[in-house]
Amino acid sequence: MADRGAPGGGDAAGPPFGGAAGFGTRPAVLVVDLSRGFTDPASPLACDLDAVLGHTAALLGVARSRNVPVLFTTVVYDQAGEAAAAVFLRKAPALGILRPGTPWVELDPRLGRRPSEPMLAKAHASAFFGVPLAALLAGRDTLVICGASTSGCVRATVVDAMQHGLMPVVPRECVGDRSARAHEQALEDIDGRYGDVRGVDAVRAALERV
Repeated sequence: MADRGAPGGGDAAGPPFGGAAGFGTRPAVLVVDLSRGFTDPASPLACDLDAVLGHTAALLGVARSRNVPVLFTTVVYDQAGEAAAAVFLRKAPALGILRPGTPWVELDPRLGRRPSEPMLAKAHASAFFGVPLAALLAGRDTLVICGASTSGCVRATVVDAMQHGLMPVVPRECVGDRSARAHEQALEDIDGRYGDVRGVDAVRAALERV
């Protein structure tokens, strides 16, 4: 995969960051929080993720054609989740609309989720925290991570994926953020320290070789 995406950072006085984590032979694809609460213009949390949804849907088509596992997350605050994430909700109280039974916790239908594809409800930023994602990824060596937001839940999930021994790959066109500056900074940070940022065409080609 020749497309390196955003350059890695580094301290001029020390060794460079930005080596390649790589792409293995047993990937899975995780779509982080592309629920209607973040994609539907009627939601107060929404931002412009239409292009992200289009690129992600196309990538999922390739993954499904190669029998690569596809998983999804959504943020839901039931009574237990609200208690567990009390500090997070104090910091970001707008997330409180993500209640069970509301349309905002439903996955955006443009992704075409299949009944066999796991949907994990989480209460914190990382898709690994408080949910059985690591167990569902047993035997996998690479995690392609799409979704929102780049600087929040995507970045947190990338860090935890690496810490669980997975090679994180982020298709640049398949992630988005309400802040363009935060988006670019997060991609540079991810590519410099935790995973590989690639163009979506390069990631699709890698999946097609599996």
